[in-house]
Amino acid sequence: MKFVMTLTLTGFFLLSGQAQKEGGTVITWKMLADVKFTEKYVEKYQDWFLFPNFGASVKSLEGQKVAIKGYVIPIDLDEGIYALSAYPWAACFFCGGAGPESVMMLDMIKLKRKYNTDDVVTFKGVLRLNSTDIEQFNYILEEAEEVQFHF
Repeated sequence: MKFVMTLTLTGFFLLSGQAQKEGGTVITWKMLADVKFTEKYVEKYQDWFLFPNFGASVKSLEGQKVAIKGYVIPIDLDEGIYALSAYPWAACFFCGGAGPESVMMLDMIKLKRKYNTDDVVTFKGVLRLNSTDIEQFNYILEEAEEVQFHF
């Protein structure tokens, strides 16, 4: 068991080093959970919405190159619009099983292939935080592209 744990940690640090060589930081969904939500009424939609208050650790990632692994959620296949989730479709934010901090929009540089629901993929890009536009996700990975390493 100790050998497996050592091997796993070694692999994680090697992959983290690979991501940092490419000018980015490997992040996890747990890191993105440093956020609290406030419910506010939006007159335009005549409904209540959750607005994020990002913690300091998440704010420090704003505009940074990052890599993150998750489950692909197709939003609009014709337009090539995808989201990345901490959880598979059956338990993701859209199904009511998780919070909005567990999903991010992928703003792809160039769509190289079509992804299926629940494909596990690592993407890299620039992390943008959204705390005001309710028509966008709270997390947006700009210039997103698939990377070949997994952690």
